[in-house]
Amino acid sequence: MSPPVGGPAVVAFGGGHGLAASLAALRQVTDTLTAVVTVADDGGSSGRLRTELGVLPPGDLRMALAALCGDDDWGRTWSRVVQHRFRSHGDLHGHALGNLLIVALWEQLGEPVSALDWVGRLLGAQGRVLPMSLVPLEIRAEVLGGDPARPDVVETVRGQVAVATTPGRVVGITLEPSDPPAAPDAVAAIRAADWVVLGPGSWFTSVLPHLLVPELAAALVETPARTLVVLNMAPQAGETEGFSAETHLEVLAAHAPDLRVDAVLADTGAALAEPGLVEAAEALGARLVVADVAVGDGSPRHEPARLAAAYAALFTAAETGRALVGPGDTAGETAGDVAEDTTGDTTGDTAGDTAEDRERQWR
Repeated sequence: MSPPVGGPAVVAFGGGHGLAASLAALRQVTDTLTAVVTVADDGGSSGRLRTELGVLPPGDLRMALAALCGDDDWGRTWSRVVQHRFRSHGDLHGHALGNLLIVALWEQLGEPVSALDWVGRLLGAQGRVLPMSLVPLEIRAEVLGGDPARPDVVETVRGQVAVATTPGRVVGITLEPSDPPAAPDAVAAIRAADWVVLGPGSWFTSVLPHLLVPELAAALVETPARTLVVLNMAPQAGETEGFSAETHLEVLAAHAPDLRVDAVLADTGAALAEPGLVEAAEALGARLVVADVAVGDGSPRHEPARLAAAYAALFTAAETGRALVGPGDTAGETAGDVAEDTTGDTTGDTAGDTAEDRERQWR
């Protein structure tokens, strides 16, 4: 598949497998793509390198770069190489080669962003990968019932791994340091974007932390870009155990009350299972968009090709002023329906619609 030519400028936020799936989809629909990645991981290879060398945890950055590799032999080969994890009885056990490559370039160049750009060029990445902050961060969560013997007590849990696996209910998160410096290139990308995409991914440890970096939060509020929230397919064991899709949106609003959201994308099955999801989206000022974006094997994962189709239809609909889901609809049109409609009949749009009219429909 050839890289796309054109498309909106998109900035995607997250970390881990959720962001990787989103990037694998987005690179199919735009040639102007930036990933802004969490830097709070403290487990596995990333945690070891962070502790030993004092560097940013490279693992989520590596996964984002691998997801942006092309579909040709070069891209597929380098994606596998950087994801390769050593198996041994020595110190290399568990390290991913891409983590070591990224850290080596950090040490050689002394600047994290330029080093990531070098790795991106080596891989032929179809987009840019940036850390959300230039310093490693610690996630601190207030957790209710983390100790089964004291189910009504709220305790502070520290560290991404501990938060992700807590048996209690996460009430909220903060970052340490509380005022970390954002990567300037990430702030600039947000301000120049047409769309910013939050999620999918681990809600408290990959998605919400971006909203707690003051410079990123301000840029997200002030940018003229439209904001899309992509919901997870299912709650995550540990940090969002028992959460509904509505709860995910409520938590997002609590952590970023000034954030304007234009659209919420949910899988059709999830949307039909939660009739209150339309109202939850509207509480954020957003339209609910539903599409078949799950893999076909029944597991709670996004399928990149289907997600790409949903992104393409949504971006096109916003550009043309075509409504995807109207207020009060529980499911409405799917993104696939609109993709077909926008190539032919445009019932509901008039030739006299202006750019201002279309913009008003999407704000």
